[in-house]
Formats: sequence, C-alpha cells, structure tokens
Amino acid sequence: MKMNRIIFAAAAVALAASCVPTPEIEFGIDTDKIEIGPAGGQKKISVSSSGDWVAMTESPWITVSPANGRGSVECSISIDSALVAEPRTGTVRIHNLDTDENMDFSILQEGFEYQIVPNKSQVNVDDFAAYESRFFEVKVKSNVDFDVVLPEGAENWLSYKKSEINLDRGARPRETKVRFDWRVNSRDVERIADVTFVPKKDVAMSVNEGVKVVQKAALPIPVGTPAGDSLAILAVSRALNCYNEYETSEKMEHWQNVKIWKDGPDKGRVRYVQFFMFQTKEEIPFEIQYLTAAEEIVIYSNANHFLRSLDTGEHITKLTNLKRLTIGAYGLTTLHPDFVNLKNLEYLDLGSNCFQTIPDILTPENFPNLHALVMSANQRHTIYDLSNDIRENIGGFVDEPKFPERLLKWNNLDTLRLSVNYLQGELPSMSDHEKWTKEEVQACDTLPDILIGLPKVLPNTDFFAINFNRLTGELPDWLLYHPKLDIWFPYSLVFSQEGKTKDGQNAGFSNEPVSLDYYYHHYKNKKYNPNNTSQE
Repeated sequence: MKMNRIIFAAAAVALAASCVPTPEIEFGIDTDKIEIGPAGGQKKISVSSSGDWVAMTESPWITVSPANGRGSVECSISIDSALVAEPRTGTVRIHNLDTDENMDFSILQEGFEYQIVPNKSQVNVDDFAAYESRFFEVKVKSNVDFDVVLPEGAENWLSYKKSEINLDRGARPRETKVRFDWRVNSRDVERIADVTFVPKKDVAMSVNEGVKVVQKAALPIPVGTPAGDSLAILAVSRALNCYNEYETSEKMEHWQNVKIWKDGPDKGRVRYVQFFMFQTKEEIPFEIQYLTAAEEIVIYSNANHFLRSLDTGEHITKLTNLKRLTIGAYGLTTLHPDFVNLKNLEYLDLGSNCFQTIPDILTPENFPNLHALVMSANQRHTIYDLSNDIRENIGGFVDEPKFPERLLKWNNLDTLRLSVNYLQGELPSMSDHEKWTKEEVQACDTLPDILIGLPKVLPNTDFFAINFNRLTGELPDWLLYHPKLDIWFPYSLVFSQEGKTKDGQNAGFSNEPVSLDYYYHHYKNKKYNPNNTSQE
C-alpha cells in the first residue's frame, strides 16, 4: 500500500508541471555592429528566439553558421580577408519565421593599407664563403609590386633576383622572395648597404620597410711584404677554390708552385706563382693585386671552363710589373678594359678559353713589349662541320669576320699560336703592308731575291701555328716564301686545316705544296730539313 501511494503522488506532481505554460522568449540579437580588421576572422553573436529563424546576407564575404535554427542559438560569423585597400560594410539579417520580424546587424571591415614588409630588417654576412653559399633570401609581404633598389656602390658586391609577386587577391598582402647574392669582401673595412623597396605605382604607403645588409671586414693584408704575399696567395687560392692546399707551417719559399726573389729590393717576396686546378664562376680574385713583385703568374684549369663566360676583372690589371701571364682554361670571353695597363708583358697565354672574337685591345700599340701571344684551343665544343650545327656561343673566334690582320702586323712577335679554333676564310694577302726591299734582301746571304716586293709579315716570328682552324683559299706568297717557313713545321702547324666552314666549304688550302722543294730551291743557303722535302 505504501508503494502505491508514492507512485500516485509522483504522477500528480508530473501532471501539475505539464500544465505550466512555457515562457515566451523575446526575439533579438546581442549586437548591432561587428568591427574587424582586414585579415578577417570569426566573431560570435547570440540569437534569442522562441521559434524558428533564418540568417541572410547579400555579402559573399560573410558566412553565418548555423544559418538557421530554432530557439536561442550562438552563431559564428566568418569574415573573409579583405581584397581592397578601402573599408567595406556588409549586413546580416536574422528573420523570425514565426512573427516575420527582422533583426539586422552590420559588419564593418577595414581595408588593407599598402605595405611592404620584409621578414628581417638586417642581414649580416661574412667576408668570405664558398661560392654556392654566398647568398641569402628575404621574404617580403606586400600588396603592391615593387622594385629593389641598391644604394650607390653596393652593386659592386651585392646583386638580387626578385620572384614575381602574385597580386591575384587584390589588396591582400602576398609573400614573395628576394634572393641576394654577395661577393667576397677583401678589404679590411665593413661594407653596409641599405636596401630599399620602392612601390611601382604611386600609392600612399602605410608601412614601407627596407633591409640593411652588413658585411664583415676582411683581415688586413700587409701589402708589399713577404707576409702580405703569403696571405694574398692563400686568399686567392681560397677564392678560386683550388684543390691543392699550401702547407702553411712551412716557409713560403718552400710552397709548391711558388718562387721568391732571392735578393734585391723585393727579397723574400713572390716572383712566380701558379694557381692550378680550381673551380670558380667569378673573375680573378681581388687579392691577386697584392702580388706586386711578381714577374710571372699562371692561373690555369678551371673546372668546366667551357661552360663559363667570364671576364678577367680589374684586379689582375694592377700588376704592372708582370712580364709573363697565363690565364688558361679559365672560361674567359672578355678582357677587362684596364688589361692594357699590363704594358710590360712579354709573354701572354690565353689558350683554352671561350673567346668568340680576339679581344680588340690586343694590339702592338697596347703591348709594346709583348713577343709571344698564345690563344690556341678557344673552342667550347669540337664541331667538325660548322654549317650543320645550330649551337651558338661556341668560342673559337668563330665571330671573327676574317683572319685578324692586325696580328700579322705585330712585328715584335716571335711566337703566335692560334691553333685549334674556328677561324674561317682566306689568309690575307697583306698587299698594303710593308714590303721586303732589295737592299735588305741582298744584304743578307740567306734571303732569296724572290722576297723582294713581298709583304714583310711577322719577320721575327720563330713559332707560327694556325693549324686545325677552318681556313680556306690560297696560301699567300708572303707565307709560302717566308724566311722562317721551314722552321714552323708547316705541314703540322700551318697547312693542316680540318672540317667545314659555316658556308659548308671544306677547310684547307687550295695550293698547299706537296713538299718544300720549291722553297729550298730559292733558299739555297739553308740547311735542308728532311721533314720538309719530298722523299723521292
């Protein structure tokens, strides 16, 4: 009985509760305005209602979630990033489906101000690093395209490459990269460059920041001393990325490929140095200019030199005491204009480089003491038939319009080597050149009368080599009867040509002699060289 009474009491309470009316909730929202920055984001609002409602907006950059409901609900308002620089306004309406009432609230979003903001304000770099490591990148956020501007003088050691900035989202800032490449600082002075970013269109900038680049100073080199020379050699070797290393625990006079002055005002300093087998993509290093006592410098064998297009740079041109210079297999295509300062040069070897033409500055006027010029094997590629090859920039003096007559007028030369190149056309007749006179011919018992009236070409040249070019036409008389033809090994180093020219002609001379019998017929007082005569 007691259990039944409890059940009946509970049922009575429940019945009484079901008869109490649910209180009516006033329709409304907890705000009438939302303000947000240009980056957008999410905001919350509360909707109060007893019945069903729906959210509506005509602004595609505003999203309400949930977009409908029943009763009181907290809604999330998602606002896209702005696309313009000016502010924009949108409206969201909450519509009560039961009472047909509306509640509106506005959304005010700021626009993006124009800005150029790098991710770092200062970059510090060393005075030296390996070539492939001498760069840094700066990430820049911007909503306007811009130019990178280097201060005056900085272009000598700093360069840049800017990635294209994609402004497909209007004024919304986008990120781009600027790569900066820096060069070695060989001076004992810190270098500073204040790099600026300048907008390409005239707009009012809110933020426009630059980057300061600070490069460490190099250790000072005591110029004009043996110690300075040793530091210069080490610095050049390091900059060239030479494969061999110097034993710095030994005296410089014992270093491989280094010779020093044994006496005189430069005693102990470098007289000769060779840099051999290295890998560089740059001009000859700055520190080379400190070797002011050197008489001879050899720089030879740059890795993949046939892929390079390099200039000597100005620093080697400061060594005005040089008498012998070799810059071979380096990848040269040009000589610095100041190369003419090397007027004391007696021997110059520029072989195995990549010259398209013979540099204009190589003249007897610019180099009055030069007696040996070597420019052999300047080919990037071995091309037998020039008429059947579309490659460009192949070296070998292929762009020379004709055989360079100015070299044939260089009377001081005792050595001229132009072998294994792409020189084309005929050898010049040199008809307007100085002639052998009757008086000078008859004054020498080894000179034949046939020379009288012939061009006096390269009269002092003991070594003349033009073999394995693409020369054609007739051999001129000045060459066929040259007083030193027989010692030039003509069948190997002069007459022998190969391949085809750009015009498809077979290289070779049309009047190449079978032997030099004709020659010795005139040079009766010369000792016969069996290699030059017929075997009959």
